[in-house]
Amino acid sequence: MVLGCENAMSVVAVSEPITIRVHCGKSPAYGSWHDAAMDHDLSPAAAVVRDHLAARFPARELTVLPATQGPIYERVPGLHMIRLAPTREEGGWLYVTAGLWDATQHHGHGLEFVLLAPDHDPRHIETLTMTAYYHAAGGSFALDHGHTVPIGRPWIRGSACRFLVVSLPYLWGPSLEMCSLPEGHARILWLLPITRAERNFKHKHGLEALEQKLEAARIAPSDPCRKSVIPGWWQRMRRATAA
Repeated sequence: MVLGCENAMSVVAVSEPITIRVHCGKSPAYGSWHDAAMDHDLSPAAAVVRDHLAARFPARELTVLPATQGPIYERVPGLHMIRLAPTREEGGWLYVTAGLWDATQHHGHGLEFVLLAPDHDPRHIETLTMTAYYHAAGGSFALDHGHTVPIGRPWIRGSACRFLVVSLPYLWGPSLEMCSLPEGHARILWLLPITRAERNFKHKHGLEALEQKLEAARIAPSDPCRKSVIPGWWQRMRRATAA
């Protein structure tokens, strides 16, 4: 299902039974869909992340998916994606990396990422794959709380949000964020789509100031059509001209 701004939010409230299919083999963007299971491909740490998600979201149907094929497997050989379907009580699709910790952890501590989306679409797997590849490069590319990463395209067709900010998973709390592993822990951080103007504001004023703006505007985080809470240069110019 591919959505744009004209119909993306219609799937947030689920009124029909959900059928989940697991994709195996080729990239989700190009392969065919099959009924199969991929749990046996998970590393021990990734399997713990899967179980952590299943316990945190017992009503959501959970599916293990491969990452988008490409150079990601050179940096993160065991990367998978966990997709959690919405329920009647809790809308939105959750996509979570599993296996990123194995390739990037230091002294037992590492990150996984969660993305909240209004639909189920291979581009969300692509977005997480790209972010994992970026993070796994290490050095100045390694991500952490408060960092931003460019997507290189709208996160959903027609959206003004072309960046992700690494935020705490406020919607789900510490019970999602902290995942204990036998050899340490994985911290699951939220990738929140933001606009260029919001990214620039965060760089100038800090993450907390941006989060206050987002909270005050009561944004719907998974709404691809949401307006920027920070005016862009063209909006500022129009205001100046009008004045």
